Amino acid sequence: MGAVEHDEPGEHIAKRPDGRPRVFVVTGIMASGKSTVAQALAERFTRSVHVRGDVFRRMIVSGSAPITPAGGEAMDAELRLRYRLSAMVTEEYARAGYTVVVQDVILGPDLATYVGMIGHRPLSVVVLAPRPEVVARRADSSAGRGSRHGEVEKAERADAPLRPPVGRARQPVCLEPDHGARANRRVELTSVSRR
Repeated sequence: MGAVEHDEPGEHIAKRPDGRPRVFVVTGIMASGKSTVAQALAERFTRSVHVRGDVFRRMIVSGSAPITPAGGEAMDAELRLRYRLSAMVTEEYARAGYTVVVQDVILGPDLATYVGMIGHRPLSVVVLAPRPEVVARRADSSAGRGSRHGEVEKAERADAPLRPPVGRARQPVCLEPDHGARANRRVELTSVSRR
């Protein structure tokens, strides 16, 4: 895969002195704040794109596989298709000179596979791992979406399924409260480079 560098969280994450476009992969369980964080990060650049992975699932008009906790072959195939499509779109925008922030629920071994689909570097992985009570609160405000899929339970054991298998383990960082939605969030940031 290549060497792994770690950036310290903070203001300079979005700044690169060479001005080259970057790719950020923002992931975490449902109700972890991926959309909010990804949009805020994309807005820090003068030429940027926010790619939302779930858009590719919603493009299917009929015949989509049902999303269930048990999964299934058809659901897994559609998820792999969604990952390939978002990776291709990300790659094309980066090639055109845009910094790309792509967000989706990409967990466990799928994260390393997904990072491998994107050839553009520099690439950083941002894993959002909120505390269980934050997920529960966000899930309640989203009509129970997160709790219906076991997201609160996933948050309780977040270190195992969320830790990005693309580099050394990072110490989680607590972000300061900022307008509620961005509060109480742990973030792991890993930068991936090719040698």
